[in-house]
Amino acid sequence: MKLWIDADAAPRDVKEIVFRAAKRLEMQTVLVANQRMPVPPGNPFVTAVRVEGGPDVADLYIVEQAAPGDVAVTADIPLAAALVEKGVAVIDPRGDEFDAENVGERLAVRDFMDGLRGAGVETGGSRPYGPKDKQAFAGSLDRILTRALRRR
Repeated sequence: MKLWIDADAAPRDVKEIVFRAAKRLEMQTVLVANQRMPVPPGNPFVTAVRVEGGPDVADLYIVEQAAPGDVAVTADIPLAAALVEKGVAVIDPRGDEFDAENVGERLAVRDFMDGLRGAGVETGGSRPYGPKDKQAFAGSLDRILTRALRRR
């Protein structure tokens, strides 16, 4: 089992929580980004993969490499949908879990909002990442990793 991080846009706090979990659980963790991504010194369980620049290159890499039973962290809903279909457990940086029951709806809402923005409608942005988000993510990551390790 591996833990995959869509690292280009993952908040620093999310990466730090993941690094601690990787070390504590001795779990292979892979940061995937289209830029150089530093790994924590003294943590042999965390590696980084730099992919070529371009739209969705990191996403495609994660989808190709992830296997059923793995866990992924991403805010990218199309990536989450592809991973859920593949049997990968997925959470976003705010601690929300994507699953077969909700990912289709979330993808439809994302596409609808994208269409509105494309038509010139201002939809606002997401709220800033804060301490409550960090806490929710840490709790959700702990639950999803515990569940995934039991299935192993």
